[in-house]
Amino acid sequence: MPFLNRLLLLLLCASATLPAAAQSVAFTKDNFSNDKDGLREANRELKAGDDDYRDDPPRYAQALQHFLAAQLFNPNNAALNVKIGDCYLNSATKTAALPYLQKAAKLDATADARTHYLLARALHLSAKWREAMAEYQLAPPVASNTRNGDAGTITPNDLQRRMQECRNGQQLMAHPTRVFIDNAGPELNSPASDYGPVVSADESTILITSRREGSTGGKKDPAGDGYFEDIYQSTWKGKVWSRATNLGAPVNTDDHNATVGLAPDGQRMLVYVGTNGGDLLETTLSGSTWNKPRRLNSRINTNAHETSASYSPDGRYLYFVSDRPGGAGGSDIYKVDLAGKNTPVSLGPAINTAYGEEGAFMAPDGKTLYFSSEGHNSMGGYDIFKSVLENGKWSTPENLGWPINTPDDDVFFVTSASGRHGYYSSERPGGLGAKDIYRITFLGPEKQPLLSEEDQLLASRLAPIKQTVLAPAVAVATAQVTILKGTVTDDATKQPVDAAIDLIDNTSGQTIANFRSNATSGRYLVSLPSGTNYGIVVRQDGYLFHSENFDLPAGAAFAEVVKDIPLKKLEIGTTIVLRNIFFDTGKATLRPESTAELERLQKLLTETPALKLEMAGHTDDVGEAAMNQDLSQRRAQAVVSYLTQHGIAAARLTAMGYGESKPEVPNTSKGNRQLNRRTEFKVTAK
Repeated sequence: MPFLNRLLLLLLCASATLPAAAQSVAFTKDNFSNDKDGLREANRELKAGDDDYRDDPPRYAQALQHFLAAQLFNPNNAALNVKIGDCYLNSATKTAALPYLQKAAKLDATADARTHYLLARALHLSAKWREAMAEYQLAPPVASNTRNGDAGTITPNDLQRRMQECRNGQQLMAHPTRVFIDNAGPELNSPASDYGPVVSADESTILITSRREGSTGGKKDPAGDGYFEDIYQSTWKGKVWSRATNLGAPVNTDDHNATVGLAPDGQRMLVYVGTNGGDLLETTLSGSTWNKPRRLNSRINTNAHETSASYSPDGRYLYFVSDRPGGAGGSDIYKVDLAGKNTPVSLGPAINTAYGEEGAFMAPDGKTLYFSSEGHNSMGGYDIFKSVLENGKWSTPENLGWPINTPDDDVFFVTSASGRHGYYSSERPGGLGAKDIYRITFLGPEKQPLLSEEDQLLASRLAPIKQTVLAPAVAVATAQVTILKGTVTDDATKQPVDAAIDLIDNTSGQTIANFRSNATSGRYLVSLPSGTNYGIVVRQDGYLFHSENFDLPAGAAFAEVVKDIPLKKLEIGTTIVLRNIFFDTGKATLRPESTAELERLQKLLTETPALKLEMAGHTDDVGEAAMNQDLSQRRAQAVVSYLTQHGIAAARLTAMGYGESKPEVPNTSKGNRQLNRRTEFKVTAK
């Protein structure tokens, strides 16, 4: 038989099995008279699916399995395809809804009043902006009914809002953000859902929430999204993360446990639990072990839903999300002083909208807030925004743009202190599970290239977007913050010391934050936003205090400083440099910024009555030696005079000026000369 005839015969046979004009086929005996048993089983699946689908709340995962079984028997029922599409729209794989809803619209768009709207949603989530807007225009409003799905009630305002989101998406997609988005790899991600990353300021530690096999309680979620949530931890190994390990008890329990926020130093973590509508707990790190989480107070946790939170860099304030009464609409972002007694304060209309806000994260610079919102100029669902606090006012929130944001929910974004990298979870092609952790690398400003190349940037849940990426890519570091980190040890034994670390504003003399080094490792990390003259004091019982100074002018760019601190015990002959004693150039008058350091020295002498000290002044080698000798003597005497005026017996103190004769380091650079210009004390009796 000639090929054309064979092809015609095949088409005729195929058409005999399909309904005319692509009509919807009902599950009736008239349509399936030759397979009554199959019809009976399909109707059983339909009924079971409808029971789950119409429950309150709907059990979409269970309903979907029944509906798919029925669809295998009869793939051409419009109402069934709508239900399958709706189930997928309420699952972790939303874009799988599109072919079912497209088929439903072709079979019979009137079979369900929500068909055009649900098809528009599927097109919207696939970033098919124009096609989605066309379907939204065809979608009628739907009055309130018993449905609790993606479209229980559809108002004219809902339709207008969705169309505006599509217009926002078109604009943002036309000007993509210059980023690389990389899957964090199998060390962090699993075949299950992984999300909610929180990272220490120096990017050395990350904690995530996962529904993977091996959870603490071993329970599967009845909603069908894997196992109950557990928290996992990983450390950066230079090029990749270590394999994430389950924190186990007491942080993880038989119930859901999810990461919410991490202090910049990685020593405190906020945890979400689903009890009481949703509450926030805090756990602290003792050595290498996380302690049992404790519930935050009633100013934060209410009968409402508290879902996410973030510490300020100094640990004094908490930014958190709640849907408590009195908000702007949906969930709002609030700020509360952890040490005070005042009620939380809303961040106001610049941040909070009539829709939902979620995933608040205060960056280590102390002024840049990242958060997700369904409002502002979202392209659909929650988009990630940033706003900067300047002169007490929040700037207009800026959408982080495509391809970071997608038409679906993009939530729980965090950054490193440098601002070079961000972390969040997303559902993208090529992922290892339903949701994966991704690392975003922000690129420098575009330059005229000598050579350009086409590269693939991950863009959506369906397909990558092509964008010209200049070679080589230059990371941008715009964060105005300094990370100070290192280890605190015993100067003699070199063993780690669990020490208190005070952060002082030298201008005001106020202690603005308190931290501790890790008891097991001695490691510490302090985030220092630019614009302040900081005094850093490290202290522990049985040791002399150690001080450092960081004067960071406003606008100072990101830097990471490693400073190991050996604490010295109170022994005769021990010498301690006072880094926060300040004089004007060429003068011996103590500046006001010296007050906090002088008060610490006074306290040390008061608490140790037998202690005697030699106050020593030192200079660099600039200028004549005799002048330097005289200046150093007068400066040492100025410290002694302050102490005697504040109750310390003169017999316990001597002043010695050494000029340029005892440099700490060679006077070969500006930085070295600054180190050599110092005031110190030496223990002469105890």
